[in-house]
Amino acid sequence: MSSASNPEPDPSDPILYVGQDTAGHWLVQLSSKQMEGRFVSFTAAMRYAQSEREVYHAAVEIASAPIQSLISFAPVAANERALPHAA
Repeated sequence: MSSASNPEPDPSDPILYVGQDTAGHWLVQLSSKQMEGRFVSFTAAMRYAQSEREVYHAAVEIASAPIQSLISFAPVAANERALPHAA
């Protein structure tokens, strides 16, 4: 019987991905897509991800492909509310 550890993470375990979208914005995104943050640099994004990993009980990984942002970075039109679903 082997006691070797499995190097692959459990797919059900949350992961905080650090990476860029196609426009070059630095993002931190939870694998469940329930959280996303935008940052000015890789260092800022990584620092945030490391500080939040215990909160989400998540591993931190560098994204190998561009991250698809959940939040539009387009300017809000004058006749729109910025946060239509805010509490």
